[in-house]
Amino acid sequence: MSDQDYPGVTCGEGWAAAELDDIGEGYGFRKLRKALDVQAFGINALVLPPGLATGKHYHEEQEETYIVIAGRFVIEFGDGQSCELGPGGAVRVNAETVRGIRNPSETDDLVYVCAGGKGGYVGRDGVLPPGEDRGVSPISPSSS
Repeated sequence: MSDQDYPGVTCGEGWAAAELDDIGEGYGFRKLRKALDVQAFGINALVLPPGLATGKHYHEEQEETYIVIAGRFVIEFGDGQSCELGPGGAVRVNAETVRGIRNPSETDDLVYVCAGGKGGYVGRDGVLPPGEDRGVSPISPSSS
């Protein structure tokens, strides 16, 4: 990843972070995989204007999961069924399943994230670093 390609991305030792607006503007793709240097799976955010539909597609190998960030999301499947989801909604789709997405709103943009991969789940492999004794901690009120 080049800092010149995505100057709004903040990087550290083993991590990268950005707001979606740091990765692109207007409608279309926000290439999260490239901007954040994701290696293990594909991931993009997309912004669709009101009333727009993507073309139908399927994949040869990768399963996809879509997560709605803002707006209304309609996914139509090759078998004629569809689902409508709002912010926080998620749908998983097998590689070979035909799908198309549309924004049914007349006024609001649709923002969603799509992650895809193959090869299977690696299991729960989280490990506490030295000195940590629990995975969840209460947050202290800010002192400012």
